[in-house]
Amino acid sequence: MDARGIAVRDGTDGRTVGDRTAGERWEAAVLCGGPADGVRVRVAGRPGVLQVSRPCRVEDAPEGMRIAALHIYRRDLKVKTEPLRYGFDGVSP
Repeated sequence: MDARGIAVRDGTDGRTVGDRTAGERWEAAVLCGGPADGVRVRVAGRPGVLQVSRPCRVEDAPEGMRIAALHIYRRDLKVKTEPLRYGFDGVSP
């Protein structure tokens, strides 16, 4: 999670970006547009989708309940070299 409260997850298996095994090749990537514009991450396996979450403030929620706003970023397939680029998909749920 960065200073803005943003956590980035690989949209294909839900692991937090950075939780990959040592044998996988890491590449630099940048998120473009949306709430995580300019955030730089390292990804392995060139996932097609990244999920960004930001915690929401909740009023009168049952104990233990947390709410997060989810934002989807899709890999720009035209970019073949580092940094890979992931663009904000504003129409994804």
